[in-house]
Amino acid sequence: MNVLKDDADLPETSQSKSARLNRSCFCITLDRLALWTALADESDDSGFHEALMKARAHLFSNVAVFLVQSDIDKMREIVDAIEATTKLPGYREAVLSWAPEIAQQDFGPVGALMGYDFHLDNDGPRLIEVNTNAGGAFLNALLAKAQKACCAKAEQSLIGTRDDDFETSVVAMFRAEWRRQRGAGSPQRIAIIDDRPEEQYLYPEFAIAQQLLLKHGIDAVIGDAGELQYEGGRLRLSDHEIDLVYNRLVDFALERPEHAALRAAYREGAAVVTPNPRNHALFAAKRNLTLLSDPAALETLGLSSDMRLRLAGIPRTVLVTSDNADALWRSRKDMFFKPVSGYGSKAVYRGDKVTKGVWAEIVRGGFVAQAFAPPGQRMIELDGAVAPRKMDVRLYTYGGRVLLTAARLYQGQTTNFRTPGGGFAPVLVV
Repeated sequence: MNVLKDDADLPETSQSKSARLNRSCFCITLDRLALWTALADESDDSGFHEALMKARAHLFSNVAVFLVQSDIDKMREIVDAIEATTKLPGYREAVLSWAPEIAQQDFGPVGALMGYDFHLDNDGPRLIEVNTNAGGAFLNALLAKAQKACCAKAEQSLIGTRDDDFETSVVAMFRAEWRRQRGAGSPQRIAIIDDRPEEQYLYPEFAIAQQLLLKHGIDAVIGDAGELQYEGGRLRLSDHEIDLVYNRLVDFALERPEHAALRAAYREGAAVVTPNPRNHALFAAKRNLTLLSDPAALETLGLSSDMRLRLAGIPRTVLVTSDNADALWRSRKDMFFKPVSGYGSKAVYRGDKVTKGVWAEIVRGGFVAQAFAPPGQRMIELDGAVAPRKMDVRLYTYGGRVLLTAARLYQGQTTNFRTPGGGFAPVLVV
């Protein structure tokens, strides 16, 4: 079905057009053969698809997501406003007051590949959370290249990486992170680090990132954080000395015993770590949303009226306490409850699904309550039948600059890459 055509003869706004296309365009734009070939080429492994991707059948959606430029602009304005807020001394003092001790020292890096996640409804984009270890950028860069246009308009509308912009920006990003801490030069060896990386669902992008760096003359290895060694001021992985760590751990404060070597190297500035505990404390700690969504507090901190207006796109978020627990219980159906130290969808509860037992856990502390912002919706065709999928949009950024825009389609409470017809999806502007 090809509905992406020139609709100049129709009295239709861009906003209504994007909604209509998300509702009624079932074009399969993904050329899976081209994607598998690109994955094999970029990973330098002809068996890459066979070994890894078949176990991830719902990592990529067949369809694209349609957005209007004004919504993308609003998302970028929210990113700009958050970046501006994090530079305010009062904001830093506030968020670092509830951050772990390891986040207090500033080594310079601002955080590689940040992720800003949005839901979109009739009122425009709503920022749901910020992630410092946002996954999927390297995969989405390849996904954008593997799209086949169902018409010329689609060809013109693909956001992102038909060329090498993303690739060159990523290499420049890692070199910039090095210089922010070291002042000059470039890292000789980068370690892509996670817990048991080969068992991670997004492991395929680790291999792609490794090959990308190698292609640009930077040695790169993939390793388990628990296998790092730190002695004599040197961080090592096996026989390799590590200059920079691309950190994909969800232990944001590096507190776990198996991360002791990385923690020591980071504390002593022996290795550049990005993203690092300070980046997470300033940008991604969920309790920060209680400030970012509070106009009165932002005014007190000295944020300009223009920037405060942009941050109206963040749903009101409050810390759950014994003082407000009764009121939050009564209004729970309009709330999402998230652990302040959580990540992904771990222990996240939609208010209308909360039981008395779960509520007792929430009230004990360590949760924020966020006003519910419904996700967007993308209709797909699955086995000959039309089916709805929830939709969110992620901006991948570095230093506030957007490097890539992508969407995720899913079913259920949170994104899980287990939904038939779901997965990462490219974004088209209409």
